[in-house]
Amino acid sequence: MDTIYATATARGRAGVAVIRISGPMAYAVGQALCGNLPAPRVAGLRNLTWQGALLDQALVLTFARDASFTGEEVVELQTHGGPAVVGAVLRALADQTGLRLAEAGEFTRRALENGVLDLAQVEGLADLIDAETEAQRRQAVRVLSGAVGEKVERWRRDLIRAGALLEATIDFADEDVPVDVSPEVLALIDGLVADLGREAAGVAAAERIRDGFEVAIVGAPNAGKSTLLNQLAGREAAITSEIAGTTRDVIEVRMEIAGLPVTFLDTAGLRETADRLEQAGIDRALARAEAADLRLILTDGGPFTGMVPRGDDLVVLGKADTIYAHGGLAVSGLTGAGVPELMARIGEILQRRVGSAGTLVRERHRVAVTSAIAALAESRAEVVRDDSRVELAAEHLRQAVRALDALVGRMDVDDLLGEIFASFCIGK
Repeated sequence: MDTIYATATARGRAGVAVIRISGPMAYAVGQALCGNLPAPRVAGLRNLTWQGALLDQALVLTFARDASFTGEEVVELQTHGGPAVVGAVLRALADQTGLRLAEAGEFTRRALENGVLDLAQVEGLADLIDAETEAQRRQAVRVLSGAVGEKVERWRRDLIRAGALLEATIDFADEDVPVDVSPEVLALIDGLVADLGREAAGVAAAERIRDGFEVAIVGAPNAGKSTLLNQLAGREAAITSEIAGTTRDVIEVRMEIAGLPVTFLDTAGLRETADRLEQAGIDRALARAEAADLRLILTDGGPFTGMVPRGDDLVVLGKADTIYAHGGLAVSGLTGAGVPELMARIGEILQRRVGSAGTLVRERHRVAVTSAIAALAESRAEVVRDDSRVELAAEHLRQAVRALDALVGRMDVDDLLGEIFASFCIGK
């Protein structure tokens, strides 16, 4: 396997830049630049020189093959972060024979191939790098820590136990088996189906934590939607005017509420109009509002027929600085009155929705678990038949094992790897 190198920190000017080298020649390359390397996991200050010229003074770390992120020998150079310094060190590395620049995500891919991380942990690492909110961080850390792999291992043990019981009846088909294994097999299958079903049901909530919620602000023209959006954003994100129909397109502002990523949508005022351009904005507003996770309907206290609230939708009196509120939620985008209470209510609703999130966090995970559930159902049907076809029941259990193995990359998943690692930066 080639020895690779790359910067692990962002481009630009900074106090420190980290350059990683991984592979069988990592120590030799490090020695070529530093002279002698510190012991593994012990930081040492070294002068980096190449072709007689001093490049920089760096903090150098080494990691042994069985104790590094990639599962290979690794040298990490912590240099000063100026672009000229980083460029000089990278040029010196490029001069080394047998060394090449890493591809996107190649360090992490090597961790997967060397058994340091499983596929679900790789996805968790990608989510952790992209995490913008506390809920996203907690979820990504849970996956990265190996929670998915631990559950898969437990499910796998139960499947192997059930399969072993069935295989025993096949092996001793010509003899009297002293114990009827079907009750234990059925109990294992039923327990697995229940557990897998709960995990599959929680994927949608987990995806919302990762991808975020959309909250559409809807109402009649001049209901105060754009002013409220600007108040939430803390800036002039939308144009406000006394002229009805000012907002034609959907304006988005992303923020964090109760640790969750939320995008607020300011939409065109809903009304009957002969203006084709305004009508196009209204049609777009209705489509986005219908697809949103939650609708915030601003009213002036009178009837509003533009959209019927459903589920957790909030009906809120807008312009509370000019209209007296008779109970219920009321806000003023102009003064900010009532906005903290509104944000708290939205946070409560969204937190309830993510309460069912489990360990599995991606659609790929849900598909794998659903496939395993289907295979278990087929196996159960074979076990309870009067003419129990044990061979088929055992084969369906093996199919369930293969479906769960796909979760952590134990089987051929090359089609997925290019897409997953393409999202990583070069130095990761």
